[in-house]
Amino acid sequence: MSDSHAGPPEAEADGPSYDPAAPAPLGVGRAPTGHADVDACLARLGDADHLATDGHIEVYEDVHRGLRDALTALDERPGPPAPTGAPSSSYDRS
Repeated sequence: MSDSHAGPPEAEADGPSYDPAAPAPLGVGRAPTGHADVDACLARLGDADHLATDGHIEVYEDVHRGLRDALTALDERPGPPAPTGAPSSSYDRS
C-alpha cells in the first residue's frame, strides 16, 4: 500500500481546524418594516450571529413567539362597530 493514504498531510494537521458550531455572522441584512414589534423581532435575529449553532434555537423560538404575538395583536385590535338590528332594504316595493 502507498503511504499517501495513511493520514492527512502535515499542512492540514498543523493548520487551523474548522469548527462548524463556532459563531459566525451570516451577513443577512434586515430592513425595517415600520412595525416596532416586528422590527424588534428582526433585530433579535442578529443575536444568533454571536452564538454557536446550538444556541440558535432559543433565538429562533423567541423571534417566532414575538412575531406570532404581533400577528395575534392585529386580530385583537378594535375595528369598526358591528352592525346591529335587521338590515334595512333600500328597495321600496310600493
